[in-house]
Amino acid sequence: MKYKVDVCIVGAGPGGALLGYLLAKKNVSVMLLEQHQAIGKAFRGEHLNEEGEAILKKYGLFEDVEQAGLLRMEKLEYWHAGKPFKTILPDSKVGHLGIHVPQVHLLTVLLQAAQKYPSFTSMMNTKVVELIKEESGSYCGVKALTDKQEILIECGIIIGADGRYSTVRKKAEIDVTIRKHGFDLLWARIPAPDDWEPSIRMALIGDKQLSLFTQAMGFIQIGWNIEEGSFPKLRKQPFTPFIEQLIEAFPQLEKSVRQHIQSWRDFVLLDVYSSTSESWGRDGVALIGDAVHTMTPTGAFGLNSSLKDADCLAALIDKDYIKQLDLMDCATKRKKEIEKLQAIQVEKEQTFASQFVVFA
Repeated sequence: MKYKVDVCIVGAGPGGALLGYLLAKKNVSVMLLEQHQAIGKAFRGEHLNEEGEAILKKYGLFEDVEQAGLLRMEKLEYWHAGKPFKTILPDSKVGHLGIHVPQVHLLTVLLQAAQKYPSFTSMMNTKVVELIKEESGSYCGVKALTDKQEILIECGIIIGADGRYSTVRKKAEIDVTIRKHGFDLLWARIPAPDDWEPSIRMALIGDKQLSLFTQAMGFIQIGWNIEEGSFPKLRKQPFTPFIEQLIEAFPQLEKSVRQHIQSWRDFVLLDVYSSTSESWGRDGVALIGDAVHTMTPTGAFGLNSSLKDADCLAALIDKDYIKQLDLMDCATKRKKEIEKLQAIQVEKEQTFASQFVVFA
């Protein structure tokens, strides 16, 4: 089966979904491909900052996301020995220290908005297996498998919005530079106690960061830094002493932790690294989001950066004007911002322990 569109977007995460909506709104024909059967994968970046919030408000989407369900963080606390010792409140002009938006809520709003336009088509459970080239060497489409059926999609440009392990980036042979940060991350999610306030809470366990992020729908997401590559060895050790450290840091969570974190299997491991690509595209291919600049979880910049990439790129594409040279203007602008954000992430990671120096 063959299709022909102006733009083929690979990856229906927030960046790809927003870009699909913005282009369809401009009457650019779009095919959005997603390899998973369902949207909203667990343990992904789900915190909007004021920049991400501004983009959604710019296009009249924020109210729909708010109606679907979100939660504003009211404070950031640093804890030691089971008690908070430092509290940071939001700027009154901003009103929050981040907004938790379940990814399924955000993606549902973006895709429903896009589907109102006849120029937008999406296909789930569809995996790209090959990029198609013209005789000139430029990429002009993709070959994909959907329900074991092969399809061909001809297009003016391919957008890789398919995450840190981007198939589009690999198939287009775009180089990537990976930076390890010396730690990996264990994620877990537990129900929040009834009196838990919407907040971000931080503690220091040994020399490693432990973070709690209140989530919409009554949950807490736990992010626990561990030594890079240490999880295989760690999970061979007794589980109880490890989890007792979490309870000691946040005694209020003891009941929920004991009920919902009972073995190493209740954690999800994230291999932490950041990456950059010197080229954000080539010969009919452009990359956005984690496909071109993987961010660490520090500071929750990833989601917001992908939304900004999509906003920037959409402004440069219309139905009759798709040129790779012009697309690189977006990369030039965004590269500088990403470099700054990744530098901020490194600084935050290296100086986190200094918040607790009074207890050293």
